[in-house]
Amino acid sequence: MAISADYIRGLIDGEGCFTFCKISKANRRSGIKYKIPTFLIQMHERDKNLIEQVKQYLGVRDKVYILNAFVKDGYNRGKTARLMVRDFGELRDIIIPFFHRKLIGYKGKQFVNWLEKIGNDPEVHPDYKVFYSLYKSGYFDKFKEF
Repeated sequence: MAISADYIRGLIDGEGCFTFCKISKANRRSGIKYKIPTFLIQMHERDKNLIEQVKQYLGVRDKVYILNAFVKDGYNRGKTARLMVRDFGELRDIIIPFFHRKLIGYKGKQFVNWLEKIGNDPEVHPDYKVFYSLYKSGYFDKFKEF
């Protein structure tokens, strides 16, 4: 069964997030760490094929990873499948246009807050600030349907 854009947006509404990953700057001696905008979806490993379908539909190159269960807190959880998109071009050309003004409720607010934080947080890598400028200029509004 084929998945649709609306199905993916609904799935992300419940299982995805727009967040940041910390990385060390290219000059590792400086010790400066930057935040990189990140799109993430993570589910139980039994749903790896579904995440693979999302990956294929979106056309991103990132790999779907299987992570061992987190057990340090004493809860019995299973392994998880995770897709993380941090690539500049994929975020700009695929992820942001796909979700811009198309998420309802809390996830829509999280998405806008993520874009705002990209522009206003000094810890976000300077290269990614262009996402905020494009967002504020209305560039992503031209992507009516993805």
